[in-house]
Amino acid sequence: MDLNWLQDFVCLARTLNFTRAAEERNITQSAFSRRIKALEIWAGAPLIDRTSYPAKLSGAGELLLPVAKQVTLQLLQTRDDLRSQDSGGRRFYKFAAPHSISINHLAPHLQAIEQANPSIRTRVMSDNLNICCELLAEGACEFLLCYRHKNIPLALDEQVFARIDLGVEHLIPVAAPVRDQKFWRLPGDRRTPIPHLAYAKGSFLGAVVDQILRRQRAALDVRHMDSFAEALKSLTLEGGGAAWLPERSVARALEVGDLVTIGDREWTAELTLSLFAAPDRLDRIGLKVWNFFSDIAA
Repeated sequence: MDLNWLQDFVCLARTLNFTRAAEERNITQSAFSRRIKALEIWAGAPLIDRTSYPAKLSGAGELLLPVAKQVTLQLLQTRDDLRSQDSGGRRFYKFAAPHSISINHLAPHLQAIEQANPSIRTRVMSDNLNICCELLAEGACEFLLCYRHKNIPLALDEQVFARIDLGVEHLIPVAAPVRDQKFWRLPGDRRTPIPHLAYAKGSFLGAVVDQILRRQRAALDVRHMDSFAEALKSLTLEGGGAAWLPERSVARALEVGDLVTIGDREWTAELTLSLFAAPDRLDRIGLKVWNFFSDIAA
């Protein structure tokens, strides 16, 4: 049995939607469905009741779910323990963070932590936001760094975890200054809609953009969808269309003119960069890492 099958099943049990779960797992829906079917063949029973809408777990699925969660967590933790042994037995403090945040925000902070405390070892687990929230909730990592938006709840019980707000980020609409881009200015023209590089349905940043577009009507033609901001950034730089991207991730491209903004302030969204952890579960070194971020926010 493949670990991916169990991770897919846990994701489907949470979303109860094959399309959304496939997007979160970053595979095609047909491939996702095949892996769920393979797990059902291994289990010898249907795990999903496909006759209802939305989908729901069957009796067998309800029995398997807690085991799948526990096995997945134990395997991931064991793998981390084995990797720690290969690294001299030192403990690695794990951060979950979406890809764009791990590149543009977390990496510089971790470098500063390790320079100030050479004995501290860190590891970043990058994935989409919902999976990152699951990793923290299930104890597979000590810290979660993510964006928050006032109108979009996280898939995380915020009463269980402490939070440090590290600053504000803006999601802004940008495009490459291509030759035929004279109409690429929001709200656009229905006769020549702006090519749109969109976030996958069910993604956090996709939900933020949807809120903008419900508030402000725009003439957009979706040409591509992806779960990850860095993937959309690459396509945007190539002139493939316009995308809403975190301002910090495109700051250099805007400065040198590789990208331009295509909308005023009303087309942007304000995000808060936040760190989550359960300080009462941290050891002495983990608390030192937590306090490092607390000092930054002060």
